[in-house]
Formats: sequence, structure tokens, C-alpha cells
Amino acid sequence: MGMIGRIFDVMFGGSRNVVRETVEVFRENAEHGAARAQETQTAAMAQFGAEFRPRSRGRFDRFMDGVNRLPRPMMAMGCLALLIAAMVEPVWFSVRMQGLSLVPEPLWWLLGVVVSFYFGARHQVKGQEFQHSIAATMAHAPEVVSNIRTLRKLNKVEGVDSSELAKPENPIEDNAALQEWRQMLK
Repeated sequence: MGMIGRIFDVMFGGSRNVVRETVEVFRENAEHGAARAQETQTAAMAQFGAEFRPRSRGRFDRFMDGVNRLPRPMMAMGCLALLIAAMVEPVWFSVRMQGLSLVPEPLWWLLGVVVSFYFGARHQVKGQEFQHSIAATMAHAPEVVSNIRTLRKLNKVEGVDSSELAKPENPIEDNAALQEWRQMLK
């Protein structure tokens, strides 16, 4: 038994497993691989979650948000003002439109690019905020489904008036001690 014991000591002794270490050279240890995959997945989820955390916004950020909200209302009001000006002062309006006809075409293209980028960026930001609100709403879906099921079960109860459903199971009239106490108060 001494020689076999020495062979096992060489292969498995000294808190080492030579067979396992040799096999791991050619094949990944499934347990260690799963642990690494778990760490990677946890890190990725933490990074994705950080994107949806509300940021604390300073005065400058709030001011810039307010400034970013101005162009669309100003453009809409400006168009309405031009329509009103065309009806009220047609000569004044015509002089301004003649001035616009002198703007070179490359400048119109540049204006189109600037406006497209502005509205495209705003659309992307609003789209991401919308997706965040959808995710928050979907988190409440199981609770809503449970409430709907409960309400449907109550609706299926036949022969019971909805006012009776609101009554407690043990009404006061069934309590003899309370009735006796009420009689004493009278």
C-alpha cells in the first residue's frame, strides 16, 4: 500500500490535483467559467443600469434644458406671426420675402442640416427618455395583472350586490356584546 499511497500523493497530494491541473490546460473548468461569466454579466447589467439612473442636475443643466425648449415654439409662433403679417401688412411681408429670395441655395442647405441635426438629437434624447418610462411602467405590470385578476374574480360572484362586497365579513349587528353596549348607551 505504500507505493500506491506515494503515487496518489504525487498526483493528488500537497493540496494539488495534478490531473485536474493537466485537464484544465486543454479544457476550461466549467465552474470557474461560470463564475467569470457571472462577473461579466453582473458588470454589464450594472453598466446598463447606470444609464437609467436619474442624474442630479445643476442650474446650468436646467437652464440649458429651458433654452433647448425654445426653438420649436419660437419657430411655430414665428410662422403664425408671418401668416398674420401677410394678412395685415402684405407690402411689408412681400418686402421680407423678396429679401429671402436673395439667400443663396448653399445657405438654405446649411440651415436645413443644422435644423435636422437639432431635431434629430432632440428626437433621440426624447426617445431614450420614453424607453426609460416604458421600462418603469413595465416593472409595475405584474401588480396590475394581479389587481385585474382579483377584480375579475369579484365580478364573477353571482347574486352579490357590489355594496355587499364592501361590507366587512363580521358586521357589528352579529356582535352581541356591541348590541348590549349600544342598548346601555340609549
